[in-house]
Order: sequence, then C-alpha cells, then structure tokens
Amino acid sequence: MIPPVVGLGAVDAAARLAAGAVTSVGLVQAYLDRIAAYDDPHGDQPGLRSVVVVGPDVLRVAARRDAERAAGVVRGPLHGVPVLVKDNCATRDLPTSVGSVALAAYRTRDDAVAVRRLRDAGAVVLGKTNMSEFGWHGTFTRSSVRGEARNPYDQRLSTSGSSGGTAAAVAASFAAAGLGTDSCGSILGPSAHQGLVGFRPTAGLVPVEGVVPLSARQDAVGPMTTCVADAALLASVLAADPSLGAGLTGTALRGRRVGYFHWDFSRATPRGPRPGTGQVTALVDRAVADLAARGAEVVEVPFTREFVRDRLVSGGWMDVRAGIDAFFAATPARWPEGLADLTEPRGRLTFADVVADGRCSLAPETIASWLAMPDVPNPAHDAAGAAQEAGARALDAFFAEHGLDALAMPTSEAPAAEGWAGTTFCDVAANTGVPSISLPAGFTAEGLPVGLELVAPRGTDAVLLAMAHDYERATGHRRPPGTVPELPHHGNPHRPR
Repeated sequence: MIPPVVGLGAVDAAARLAAGAVTSVGLVQAYLDRIAAYDDPHGDQPGLRSVVVVGPDVLRVAARRDAERAAGVVRGPLHGVPVLVKDNCATRDLPTSVGSVALAAYRTRDDAVAVRRLRDAGAVVLGKTNMSEFGWHGTFTRSSVRGEARNPYDQRLSTSGSSGGTAAAVAASFAAAGLGTDSCGSILGPSAHQGLVGFRPTAGLVPVEGVVPLSARQDAVGPMTTCVADAALLASVLAADPSLGAGLTGTALRGRRVGYFHWDFSRATPRGPRPGTGQVTALVDRAVADLAARGAEVVEVPFTREFVRDRLVSGGWMDVRAGIDAFFAATPARWPEGLADLTEPRGRLTFADVVADGRCSLAPETIASWLAMPDVPNPAHDAAGAAQEAGARALDAFFAEHGLDALAMPTSEAPAAEGWAGTTFCDVAANTGVPSISLPAGFTAEGLPVGLELVAPRGTDAVLLAMAHDYERATGHRRPPGTVPELPHHGNPHRPR
C-alpha cells in the first residue's frame, strides 16, 4: 500500500524508514502519484507547475536504498528519503535548465556539491523544481521551461521567487524536503508564502560550487522544509557539520536578546499598503510576543530603512552575465547541438547563446542589461564589493552594540497576491552574509501563510536554528494547503513527464 505523505517531513520519513514502517519505494511512488495528480491542470485548478522533471530511475534508486538497508548498509541520515532540488543545482543524472527551455537538455557531468552531499547522506533525488528563469525574479516564479508556478494555498496566487517551485512542491507534499537557493530572498520569501521553514545559512557555510550563479557575492544554498528539525537535518548534511542540528531543545530562547522594530508600509504602492499588510503586522507582533513568552528578552531597536538602504548595500548584480558565462566555461557538460554556435565565439556556450535561441522569458530590458555587463573584475565591481563588505561590518556592529542574538521582522510585509509575493527584508541577510530563517507565523483571514523572519549574527547558525525550533514547538502554526489533499492510499498510476 502506498503510504500517506501529506505533512511528512524528512526527519519523520527517515524515522519511519528506519523502523520499517515504510519503504523508500513506497514513499517515492506516493510522491510521484501526487506530482502526477496535482502539478498539471486538474479539475478547476491550474496546477502547481512546480516540478520541471522527475528522474526516470527514481524507483530503481529507491529500491537500491531499500536493499541496502535490508543488508545493514545505511549511507547517512537521509537514507531513502526523497527530496527535490531547484533546477539551478547541477545534477549528473538530470538536466539543469536554470528555468530556460533552451537548456532543457543541458546535462552536467557532475553534481553540485550540495546535491552530492544529499546523495552521500542517502537521499533519493526525486527531480528538479521550477524557478524564475536564471533565478532573476523574487516576487513570482516563471520560466520558459515550465511556465508559472502556483501557490498551493490558493492556486491563483504567486509562489514568490525564485525558489517558488521548491516551495510549492514541498508545501504540497511532493517530497519530504527540498533544496533552494537565495541571492536576495529566494529561499525566505517562497517559504513564508507557502507555510514552510526556509533557512539561508551564513555565507560560505554551504558550498555553492555546481550552482549556476546569479550573483556570486550573494548566492547561497539552503533547505526548504515543513519544520525546523528538517531544516537543521538538511543543513547539517549540506554543511557537513552535525552540530547544526544538535541543539534543538525547548529552552533555546530563554535569556536570548531579540531586537524588534516596525516600518511604515502605508505607501508601499501608489494606492497605499498592499492588501493584508495590517494582518501580517498583527500576526508578526503576536509571534514576537510568543518569543518573549518563551523567555526571550525582546527590545525595540532603531533598525531603520535608511540604515538598510544606505549601509547594507549590495555589491552584486553587476556580474550576472559574466558569472553565467564562467559557469558554462568551467563546467563539463553536454547541451543541444548548435546551441553554442548561435553567437560568437562559436562552440563555447554563453548566456548570449541562450538569448539568441529566442525563447527566454526574461524581460527584454533585463536581457539587454545583462548582455551589456562588462567582464569582472573591474573598478566599479571592486568598489561595490568593498561597499558591501563595509555594510556587513556595519551589521556586525549593530548586533554587538545592541547585544542582540537575533533580529525579528516579517518575512514579507503582505501575503501573497496574484503575480506578487515579496520578501521585504531580503537585503539584510543577502547583502551581509548573516544567517536567516523564515518560520510560519500563522494565517490571514483568507487562509494565506505569513512568515516570521529571524536574522542572527554570522556564524551563529546553530543558535538560530535552536531558537527557531523553540518558537515552532510552542506555536505550531503550519498546516498543509487544502488544494492538494491526500490521495487514496493505493495511489494513482505514475505518468512520467
């Protein structure tokens, strides 16, 4: 019998596998059935369009994991657990399209380091998830390879971006956990708007080698999961550091000092605040009160718009084209015949070739801007990097001056809408390299998830995860989306994509 999987996370899946209550084959089949049932249009729903491709051999891989376990061989803490991976993370056995239909057959020789570590820990990579093309858009997920991903809490609405496919898929129980990337909110925003935990680790903690870059100074890889324990487990695997998940207790907030602040969002649009902003503020205020109830000392701090705008600046976004071209040049791979001959130099794949294919979904002005970017290094790029490093030091000093273990804020000022789901404070972690996490903080009256973001000093990832776990245990806000209910346990025939 195919097991029920709605709400089943990585830690629980691993425990059930270890106890013999389920098999990896059974879990994989359950997830394949759900992808087949819900990812494409069905009934009156447009479908999530969250998965680009599933592995043709995943059932055989799962069977091997089951056989290994029966023989007493367990590769690691994710042995037999099905996961999904964002489609900018290289996979040796599946295409890596970066959301581009021109690259739908682009196949690397090797896995990204993060993917390899998941496999080494025993995970079954079920498939690749939809993303904003080349990771560019942060308020929606749309690609030429799979179209626009939809939010499983209301399929009319945006998933946020650019890891919206991973978020929608994990929220819809298409896998036990997922891998995302974040250059400015791309893990945090989609997680918040899909009722997930999204963890962006300290810069450099998880290797980005093998991930098609968007902005090398800001790119990060992290887990997107249904609970903090799952995020900590995946983070410990991705960082090769078991200590990241070792401190998950019910007392981690006691005595911690958390800074909180309010910004005025009344002029967020020409017509005033975005719909639902007041509900989000009230829910995050309640979440911060919950932190205090768990023993945290919550203090008001002068974390102003001007400080973020003027000091926590980005040194990225000037090297996008150069970074993509450098990845193609350095990565052993195969691609469709003739693609690398569309522009000069012939035979060497570049971003310009992808554009010349004619099917890229990026806006013409974005394409023109990227193509005009000079090679790096250059003086302007160097100066921007120096300013970004100064901003990171300024945030370090802010934490020290106020004696903070964390800053608390809404992940997004407003809930998801049609074509928009934001990440208000993405610059804080992305531009400075500090760790951050988005946690479920409740739902609006319309049933849309709201996220609480916690940001901590660099290198305190384990403490941040422990504080997040303490909050989660006390509140338990997450509930699965209603548009993708549990299937009958016998499952549906898998229709390969």
